[in-house]
Amino acid sequence: MRLSVLDQSPVGEGSSHADALLASVDLAQAAEEWGFARYWTAEHHASPGFAGSAPEILAAVLLARTSRMPVGTGGVLLPRYPPVKVAEVFAVLASLYPGRVDMGLGRAGGPAADYPQRVSLLRRLLGMDGSAKDGTAEDEAHRLVGAPVAPPRMWLLGAGSGSARMAGELGTDFAYAHFLAPDRAEEALTTYRALLRGRNTTDEAPGVLAVRVVTAESEAEAEALAHSVLLWRSRKDLGEDLPLPSARVARNHRWTALEAERASVRRRSLVWGTPDQVLTRLAELAKEYAVEEVMVNTLTCDPEDRFHSYRLLAEWQAVTVGG
Repeated sequence: MRLSVLDQSPVGEGSSHADALLASVDLAQAAEEWGFARYWTAEHHASPGFAGSAPEILAAVLLARTSRMPVGTGGVLLPRYPPVKVAEVFAVLASLYPGRVDMGLGRAGGPAADYPQRVSLLRRLLGMDGSAKDGTAEDEAHRLVGAPVAPPRMWLLGAGSGSARMAGELGTDFAYAHFLAPDRAEEALTTYRALLRGRNTTDEAPGVLAVRVVTAESEAEAEALAHSVLLWRSRKDLGEDLPLPSARVARNHRWTALEAERASVRRRSLVWGTPDQVLTRLAELAKEYAVEEVMVNTLTCDPEDRFHSYRLLAEWQAVTVGG
């Protein structure tokens, strides 16, 4: 089981968006040294709790600050942008950092009816679908975009079967957001793999599972951090979008009945505990959904707690693998 990072650049109470973005740079550099498989930056807009409104720009910074680890977006919300602009951005990144750029795409953020057409056009612009020939319109578009010889690696992201189906039909990579909808993971990944087999593809792409995780040295510490995440998520579900509260605030908070109800629902999509407990649970999820890579998404108020959580996972996995 490989571990990777999905970074939403969380903003804690009393911190700024700039603080969160700088913490993401520090975390990415450390994640490479710790051996994480890849690092993705997420896209959110007008959010008090998340700072990453331009994931392709943050990804460019992280590519410049790291040297080996694949870096990408998790993901660019394609309905918000002209596909030609997205193609130009990723053509530049892939030209500067060949073999290291992941182009993760999401369908949220705007009208999604033409999302399949946008994805198909983006693939043509970057020369990823094999259809461009000399003199064709697709070939001319490919030339004008300045697409690199080796295009970025395309990933479709989703929390249901729609993007899974599209990824399978296109033969591209797929990442499932378990932290958003754990109940639909099996259906989505099964759909994706069935369509991949139908294409007779030789690509080994069983999919990636993105899981929300909080780890600490003791169960009590991990539980305190988890309660912070659950309070934040419960408030967000109820229409109150705020920065991440501290563990102290969560501990002293008087939960309303509605907040408690939402927290009970969200518990199923959050894994917490000591690193050995968390790695055991992640291995169970990887086996259940037949994935070889789990993308870890950790939210904390204090960037140091998040840094420590990822470091503990990496260290304990190294001990486990080393035997």
